[in-house]
Amino acid sequence: MATLGELERSVMDLLWDSADALTAGAIRDGLAHGNAAGAGKDLAVTTVLTVLSRLEAKDFVNRDRDTRPHLFRASTSRAAHMAELMHEVLGAAPDREAVLARFVGQVSPSEVAALRRMLDGK
Repeated sequence: MATLGELERSVMDLLWDSADALTAGAIRDGLAHGNAAGAGKDLAVTTVLTVLSRLEAKDFVNRDRDTRPHLFRASTSRAAHMAELMHEVLGAAPDREAVLARFVGQVSPSEVAALRRMLDGK
C-alpha cells in the first residue's frame, strides 16, 4: 500500500472528516484554517490539485469529473486505510505472532474487551 506524505495525510484527513465531496478550493481553505494543523497555509489551489492527482493515482481519492469544479472524496475510510497499514506491517514481520503478542500487550483493557468481542463474533 502506498504511504502518505504529510500534506497528503492532511488532505486525506479533511476528506475523511467530510460527509460531502470537496473541491480543491475547499480543501485548500480547510488546510489554511487549521483543520489540519495549518498544513495548507498559503498553498495554491494548483498545489492542492497536484496532491489530489497523486492521491487519485494511489487510489486514495475519487474525482467526480462531471462537475466543475471537480469534487473529490476519499475512496476508502480512514479505518480501512489503517487496517491495511496494520496488515502490511504484519505481512512484513518475520514473526507475526510475536508482533501480535507485543501489540496485544500494549492495548488498554477496554481495547482488549473490544478485540475479544470482535474475535468472538468472527
